[in-house]
Amino acid sequence: MPKNKDTIFFNRELSWVEFNGRVLHEACRKEVPLLERLKFLSIVTSNFDEFFMVRVAGLKQRAETEPDWKDISNLTPKEQLTRISARVHKLVDIQYNCLNTDILPALENNGLVYVPSKNFTSEQKLFLEGIFQEEIFPLLTPLRTDNDEELPHINNLRLFIAFTLKPIIDISTLHAAFRHKAQQIPLAFVQIPTKMKRIIWLPSPENKHLFTLVDDIITYFGTQLFPGYSVEESMLFRVTRDADFAVNEDAGNNFIQAMEEVLVQRQSSLPVRLVCNKSSDTIRNILQEKLHLEKEDVYEIDGILELSSLEELWNTEGYAHLKYPQWKHFYSADFDPKEPMWDKIKQKDVLLYVPFESYEPVINFLNSASEDPGVLAIKMTLYRTSGDSPIIRAIERAARNGKQVTVFVELKARFDEKRNISWASRLQKAGVIVVHGIANLKVHAKLLLVVRREANGVCRYVHLSTGNYNEKTARLYCDMSLFTVNQEIANDATMFFNMISGYSIIQVMKQLYMAPINLKNQLVHLIEREIQHATPETPGLIMAKMNSLAHEEIIQALYKASNNNVHILLNVRGICMLVPGVKKQSENISVISIIDEYLEHSRIFYFQNGGAEEIYLSSADWMPRNLDRRVELMFPVAQEDIFKKIKDILILYFSDNTKSHYLDSTGTWIPRVPQENEEVLRAQEYIYNNFKRIHDAHIKETPTEFVVRRNDAF
Repeated sequence: MPKNKDTIFFNRELSWVEFNGRVLHEACRKEVPLLERLKFLSIVTSNFDEFFMVRVAGLKQRAETEPDWKDISNLTPKEQLTRISARVHKLVDIQYNCLNTDILPALENNGLVYVPSKNFTSEQKLFLEGIFQEEIFPLLTPLRTDNDEELPHINNLRLFIAFTLKPIIDISTLHAAFRHKAQQIPLAFVQIPTKMKRIIWLPSPENKHLFTLVDDIITYFGTQLFPGYSVEESMLFRVTRDADFAVNEDAGNNFIQAMEEVLVQRQSSLPVRLVCNKSSDTIRNILQEKLHLEKEDVYEIDGILELSSLEELWNTEGYAHLKYPQWKHFYSADFDPKEPMWDKIKQKDVLLYVPFESYEPVINFLNSASEDPGVLAIKMTLYRTSGDSPIIRAIERAARNGKQVTVFVELKARFDEKRNISWASRLQKAGVIVVHGIANLKVHAKLLLVVRREANGVCRYVHLSTGNYNEKTARLYCDMSLFTVNQEIANDATMFFNMISGYSIIQVMKQLYMAPINLKNQLVHLIEREIQHATPETPGLIMAKMNSLAHEEIIQALYKASNNNVHILLNVRGICMLVPGVKKQSENISVISIIDEYLEHSRIFYFQNGGAEEIYLSSADWMPRNLDRRVELMFPVAQEDIFKKIKDILILYFSDNTKSHYLDSTGTWIPRVPQENEEVLRAQEYIYNNFKRIHDAHIKETPTEFVVRRNDAF
């Protein structure tokens, strides 16, 4: 992402593409276990799918309607599209070179062998023909198309095989309806069955697992789909379509119907990308023309399409040595699973850091609330949750047990809309009060409030989090959450739910900061306050960890702080539009990014504040959509032991020299490696070992604390 010396902002989209470059870097590292590397390759594919459906589609729309518009990096939509295409093509080439020349051969050496159709033996052909006839053929529906017709319906992101056909019998004997078009049938399409596992295991010798793919089988036996024709050429492909639709916010009582219409639109909207293998120039050219795509929209690859469907390899027995050693999710030492959680939370605030710690306390908390006769009410937000969610089951059970349960289900959570519509309907049937949405805003805050009658009166228990109420992603995403009975936070939580679910006017909260009301202004205030405290002799310090940094006003405030004796350390997983290390702009700002076993998802903000340090956790990244167009929350960490633990973890991340990259002023992300005489430090592994030590000491009833090696800079 080369820039000139006057660059103030990096381009948002190109910065996000470079995030995938960092993920791809992990896939290409030979010291990373093979199946982990394959997983990272798969993540790159999935990430680009969403990127093209939303961001590239949006740019294409803007290129048509506002061709002269420029973003804050001074690029027009067309210029962005051109640069995106060039960089993504390069990354895809690296991705498949890594797969074909490195990972697949290495897997084969370890006994996991991919057999493409061109390598089928006679015995394998006989075996696979039986599978084709009995299990695959009945599921297939060939679709014909003529030169002068539109393509048959090709669903978004579905795998298809296209065949060019040639008659091998007297075409005049065919049905009269087709006779006059006999010479105009260049193509037929077959969709790969979506309900069938893509991997087909082959008879294998001892200590080996041979497999092929459903698409290889269909390609090989494709002639059986077209009696009277021979297959001249074939090509596997998938089309990415525009998913950047906005629901009609004025739909009123028909909002769910309007949302469902958006889901239908995605399957047949305008194409934005064609991904295909390199097997037929003829078919590729026809598809490109009929899909109205430019050459730069076509991604020809040499290898397996849609790598995420290879996840079955991950669970194949006998290959644990090709993965990282499995890390446990330790049950929080602050909770005894055999004792009620209420008393512990009343004694002190409790921090939960998943996935190093288990998500079970959150589930147990809701399960207890659903059954406890003293619990009167439960209120919570739901942005994304899992398929068979224990969270949903607990909420349903609470409602059926007579609790007053109110849940805010965000139907506009992109790509989870269908699931959330289903949950909303299911919860309503159980007696839950379901609030569907706020016009023109998404509720992205993570908040749970439980109201319980106790001997001394009513007590309110609050759970605030940086991540979703999803027990599955809680095993993969690093997030922090806080259990508390702090009265001011409980009052704020009550006001928050009143504001988003009813007609309450905007009220000032004492501990919680809410977007789009005052969260952004508070961040700017905290940055300005750091400037006021800073001097050349006693510089200020801001440390912040987030997923993305793209808000112009926040970036400008950070630039100002950098020019006024404030040192700024940023840990940004994904998009970073801030340009670090530029003289008289950002020379006191450094940016790192960590890609490792777990996805970094927590948002942590530290301000030195002249010695009166403050730390905040938040659901919000520093992006326009989070601070201006979503309902988000930021909350302070006051309890001393929790404050110290979070600060230590934050510092630790900036010391990682194994899984981190640092950003230079040209936009290049440079992998950090241990310097001479520098101890190797992998932050996630270090954090895991700390939690393991705490867990082991807790079992032995030995006092312990979270220990971090401190850098002299802090």
